[in-house]
Amino acid sequence: MEEKRILVVEDDKTLLDVLDYNLTKEGYGVLAAVDGVQALELARSERPDLIILDIMLPKLDGFEVCRILRKDMTTPILMLTAKVEEVDKVLGLGIGADDYMTKPFSVRELLARVRAMLRRTEMLKEKPSFEEEAVPPMIKVGDLVIDLARHQVSLGDSILDLSPKEFELLVFLARNRGRAFTRDYLLEKVWGYDYVGDTRTVDVHIRWLRRKLEADPAHPQRLLTVRGFGYKLEG
Repeated sequence: MEEKRILVVEDDKTLLDVLDYNLTKEGYGVLAAVDGVQALELARSERPDLIILDIMLPKLDGFEVCRILRKDMTTPILMLTAKVEEVDKVLGLGIGADDYMTKPFSVRELLARVRAMLRRTEMLKEKPSFEEEAVPPMIKVGDLVIDLARHQVSLGDSILDLSPKEFELLVFLARNRGRAFTRDYLLEKVWGYDYVGDTRTVDVHIRWLRRKLEADPAHPQRLLTVRGFGYKLEG
């Protein structure tokens, strides 16, 4: 199997060394950057399979790095933050990160998430072409249209700007519209986690999807919460 390469962007040398050692031990090739500018250069030139991105970086912070990369790359991004405020997590996910971890964190859990994210990417690559799939390459839920071939979502006459993970979550819910799913089940099916992870990741992605899908995100009509259970897309 081809070696997977991971770009670690972290200005704390001690933590960078710890991540480098453990990821290398797991069989990954590790690229390292210590500031945001270097991160952009390496991401564009080396095209890693996954990026572990700290938020607080010299020259260019992690939010801006993620925002810039998301303009032309779908590489999975796991953001690291030392801050506990919800706004940092919301911002990190809202600009296109796939997941986040709050420092201090367990290296074992980080490795588990890395494996899940890479496995999920491989599963998506191995899916049959749209011509071969049993489902049509376009999903319609009212005036919401998901074009799988173009990886594009439109609502009425507007094209929605979704992150890769927002798109994947919406496709899953649209293919199963009307069915309610727990947060843990969504973590398993959309994020690929085979353990009980941090379900707030699901909540934040749902929140951002509602901002793009709903006329009034505070009172959603499409993407509904099933109290005490999870979420469903009505249609």
